Amino acid sequence: RYKHMDLNDLEEKLKESQSSRLRLVVTDGVFSMDGDVAPLQGICDLAEQYGALVFIDECHATGFLGPRGRGTDELLGVMDRVHIVNSTLGKALGGAAGGYTVGPKALIELLRQRSRPYLFSNSLPPPVVGCATHAVELLLASNEIAQSMAAKTMRFRNNMTQAGFTISGTAHPICPVMLGDARLASLMADDMLKLGKNSDIYSPSNFFSTKQIMQARQPV
Repeated sequence: RYKHMDLNDLEEKLKESQSSRLRLVVTDGVFSMDGDVAPLQGICDLAEQYGALVFIDECHATGFLGPRGRGTDELLGVMDRVHIVNSTLGKALGGAAGGYTVGPKALIELLRQRSRPYLFSNSLPPPVVGCATHAVELLLASNEIAQSMAAKTMRFRNNMTQAGFTISGTAHPICPVMLGDARLASLMADDMLKLGKNSDIYSPSNFFSTKQIMQARQPV
């Protein structure tokens, strides 16, 4: 395990493990709490330097990032340098359930034979598969959807910043409003649900504490 977004620490871990036959660097493409994007270019550079493979979890990037919504690796230009991609059908692709893994043929065959979640789960309902398939087709056919999402995200971030709020993360649709107070975050979530006009705004608050810091955020 290496420190969050810390390439120096990752390099130290790779140096320490050079005697291992096989090494796999695993990261989220986008981290769900703050919407920050992994430094994939640097991760791929280190993986190639030390002979490791790269695995990214794209559950919060598929359909959102990149010119065609293919994810973090497309956004950062490293699609040919990532070995394994895991993602979900239940977010941007609208399927409500299910997911997929993309990787070398030998790995996929191994997962089909040994992966307990795959072996002991029911097949996805046909409507879910159909919905997700069509969503992928729409993304591949045009970059309009991904560009529209990016524009709406920046408009929200800019307007909230101008209104005096602190918005964490980068240009991802996960837009954490940093309130710094757990009770305030909870009250804001309740008020947003009550004040929705055409449709309710469901925005659950998240907060955690340590000895040094208390942070509360409102993901939108």
